[in-house]
Amino acid sequence: MSRLTDLIAQAKTRDPQLGADLDREFKVLSSRLPFGLNFERHSPEAVELPRRIVRKGDKVRVLPERRSSKKGDQRLWQVKAIRKAGDGKMADLELLGATNSETRSVAVDDLVVIAEFRDTIYPGLVSTGNVQRGGDKPFHTVINGENYHALNALTWTHRGKIDAIYIDPPYNSGAKDWKYNNDYVEGDDLYRHSKWLAMIERRLLVAKELLNPADSVLIVSIDEKEYLRLGLLLEQVFLGCTLQMVSAVINPQGTGRNNEFSRTNEFIYFVMLGGVHITPTADNMFDRDEQEDVGVEWRNLRRRERESVRGARPNQFYAVFIDEHSGQIHSVGDPLPDHVDVSKLKAPAGTRAVFPTTPNGKEMLWGIVPERLRYLAERGYARVANGNIQFLNRGTVAGLESGTVVRSAYDEFGGVIAHHPAGTKQLMPKTVWVRDSHNSQASGTLMLKRLISDRNFPFPKSLFAVEDSIRFFVKEKPRAIILDFFAGSGTTAHAVMRLNRQDGGYRQCISVTNNEVAADEHKALREQGLRPGDAEWEKWGICDYITKPRVEAAISGRTPDGQPIKGDYKFTDEFPMSEGLKENAEFFTLTYESLIAVNYNMAFARIAPLLWLRAGSQGERIDKLPAGGWAVVQTYGLLTELDKATPFVRAVGEVKEVRVAYIVTDDDRRFQAIARRLRDGIEPVRLYESYLTNFSFANGE
Repeated sequence: MSRLTDLIAQAKTRDPQLGADLDREFKVLSSRLPFGLNFERHSPEAVELPRRIVRKGDKVRVLPERRSSKKGDQRLWQVKAIRKAGDGKMADLELLGATNSETRSVAVDDLVVIAEFRDTIYPGLVSTGNVQRGGDKPFHTVINGENYHALNALTWTHRGKIDAIYIDPPYNSGAKDWKYNNDYVEGDDLYRHSKWLAMIERRLLVAKELLNPADSVLIVSIDEKEYLRLGLLLEQVFLGCTLQMVSAVINPQGTGRNNEFSRTNEFIYFVMLGGVHITPTADNMFDRDEQEDVGVEWRNLRRRERESVRGARPNQFYAVFIDEHSGQIHSVGDPLPDHVDVSKLKAPAGTRAVFPTTPNGKEMLWGIVPERLRYLAERGYARVANGNIQFLNRGTVAGLESGTVVRSAYDEFGGVIAHHPAGTKQLMPKTVWVRDSHNSQASGTLMLKRLISDRNFPFPKSLFAVEDSIRFFVKEKPRAIILDFFAGSGTTAHAVMRLNRQDGGYRQCISVTNNEVAADEHKALREQGLRPGDAEWEKWGICDYITKPRVEAAISGRTPDGQPIKGDYKFTDEFPMSEGLKENAEFFTLTYESLIAVNYNMAFARIAPLLWLRAGSQGERIDKLPAGGWAVVQTYGLLTELDKATPFVRAVGEVKEVRVAYIVTDDDRRFQAIARRLRDGIEPVRLYESYLTNFSFANGE
């Protein structure tokens, strides 16, 4: 080990970047677990940013010629200078990481900016439209951008604030379903699984920072290709959290495969943080649903826990006397002291005494005290069935006596026959889900066809399956914030909006997706001479072509061509899809700002949406630097001229919904002085120190 350390130190003196890379990989290898999930954490992802303006100092790649089928130059270059050349611009480049210096000059239009995983970014957002039908509700947001960078942007706006994350990452099937370093990962790639795990782990580590550690959940759907590795990865990233996996039937007909069992299901992982709890509903997701009456549940009276032995609870060991003729409860004895031999107890005439003993004679306890059993037996709430003494729990008895549980007669054992009317019995979900509503064809593909009829998306999730998964954790959180950073067709946002309709909630969803085009379309567009970044290319990307139109259609009730959506929503909440949803949504594209522009207030228009997001994505947004030196809107205020602090402090104090005050200053002393004057409940944030510091430590390895 010491020899390796010395060699790495020598490498750092000759080539600092190479030395740093070797040191990093050495630390990864030396910290590997002796048992657990070990995989190659591949070199940082390099993401192409086709719409980012090329600046001096940028890392870039040289694009292939238009209409060329050849792969572009994958080497990384650094822009050393940009100069005018006729009607365009030329960039002078130097090859990065080369042993011998190599330079070239290339037209700026033939370059694409590259961001690596370890690079520090300063994000911004540009609005690309919105739809408003929700009045004063907070806005759902859709962000078009590389999801790792978007997650880092959210560490400034939503660190520790997310209540639930639902993601449906690429399944790594071996088809062209995802990219790594801008290349499709093929099925015969020897490092396919490691690349997938490295990609997922980086995003999960940032997602963990966004989740509320005291009360939140991460939900991940996956198929059999990676579910074993994903389970181990989740255990390692979310050490100490509760982890469960559900098997959900999504295709009852099955998917035919050569010499393999026909697949009908996929898997859903639930990682539960802190004190989050599952809210029971009227559907256990397996053999009962909310459309059915549910019979009352009889419990066995004898306790079966190992510690529930005679003497543990002195009032719960007693005799129950059974009528020899009817076989039912005749009477209930008093608690017996521990020293009393049960064989010495005399039963009333015509009865036999029954004690809570196991088949091998071990003395245990009854589940309730004698007084309670007497009360239940008199009313038919306790019985002897097939040799077991049974009773109804307090909740069921309370329902019977209030009328919310309906009784109809008495059974052959003398117990009441009763049921919970459909939709009233609260049940915990089981770990196998079998629901018609979760059919991915009917409630996914066909649902999407109704919303955006002329557009195709491979394997969209069932709207109702996502809705059910989230409901268990946010049903009692009407203002929950839900994040999906593999948003795809926008199913999660759609599901959250439907949940709001069902109970009048103000939940909001943040959806992140890139604008990647499908593999077949990629080839066809290249043949037309188009490149990523061209308007004619970008309009076919997943965000612009699928996600945004789907969210707009769900809210408006109309297809992209203005026609009312045909058909009705079914299952939990049935109504015509053409009614739409009373919600608000805004669409953004992620931008990459320069440090100088941020420091000199030149990037404010792109940072402004982040201020709004951090304050709750609700109401009006301050999109321009206020001419008067300050401005206050529904949920936040902005102070840019410190000598206007007095009217600013007064104004933010008068708006009760204000939760954040942004103060632009380089003087920490003056910032603290103004912060102390704000009313309780308002978070003071210093710009741009807070923003810059966050992204200085949030990025990189």
